[in-house]
Amino acid sequence: MSKKAEILQRAMRLFAGKGYKNASIAELAKWTQVAEGTIYYHFKTKEALFQAVLENIEQTLIHEFESYTAGKEFETGLEKIEQSIFFYLYLVGTREEMFLVLHRYDAYEMAQINQVFREHFSKIYSFLLDTFQDGIRKGRQDGSIGDTDAAKTAFIIFAMVDGVARLKTFNLYDSSALYEHLLLSCRKMLRP
Repeated sequence: MSKKAEILQRAMRLFAGKGYKNASIAELAKWTQVAEGTIYYHFKTKEALFQAVLENIEQTLIHEFESYTAGKEFETGLEKIEQSIFFYLYLVGTREEMFLVLHRYDAYEMAQINQVFREHFSKIYSFLLDTFQDGIRKGRQDGSIGDTDAAKTAFIIFAMVDGVARLKTFNLYDSSALYEHLLLSCRKMLRP
């Protein structure tokens, strides 16, 4: 692994654990056992480093989803939605640090004032919403989903799924205990 990649990986851990505001380059340098100058050589500012972390998260999540669905033939739109819910929650469990970064409030505060941060968040969430919308559209065509507004319904489904994901991210509740109820609620909402 290159020094830049190692710094980026450790920075994600630092931002996941402390948030953007409380993380410092000095702490990262100590943790990675490199000089602060080395970090600044690769990432000119703390903002540039966080931007690289967000970009990495965006690319990883989209790649993981695309790899998961590549070659899969979902029989129905409802099946596509259920499999997307499953995989999203799977990623939350296996890629904890990424979701700790995404679910921190200070990251959203920064996105309000930093357009580049905002664009990364927008791309991540737009991709996920598009995945659910595609499932709804397919389901409306194949009859597994009733006549519903695809965009608004996808947003509601994503809000429910991401709410459960946040419970997992912050270890507030055993989110796996909610999985079946989450699917049942989605099925009820989507019924034809």
